[in-house]
Amino acid sequence: MQFCDGCGSMMHTEGDTWVCRSCENEESRDSQAEAAMATREGQRDNGAPAVADATQGSIETMQEPCPADDCDSDRAYDKMMPKPGGSYEVRLFTCVECGHKWRES
Repeated sequence: MQFCDGCGSMMHTEGDTWVCRSCENEESRDSQAEAAMATREGQRDNGAPAVADATQGSIETMQEPCPADDCDSDRAYDKMMPKPGGSYEVRLFTCVECGHKWRES
């Protein structure tokens, strides 16, 4: 893949030349540089990236009493999550002691 030095757009090939569709800049093709370009066949798939749990390793907590009956903790992790449809956000809490999860009412 080659990008235009003039405008940054992706270029395409026409014979022995790279041509920019946006600004019509032209550059000569370099077979050695093209041989070093990665292709889909040359790339490897390492699988899906690991998803981190935001509550693990976090040191920031807030004072919020846990509503679980058998827990006396008054500290919780919190995070804001968008509501489906994007109309507003809701605050979610996770108890530091027992891991109970609840949302702000």
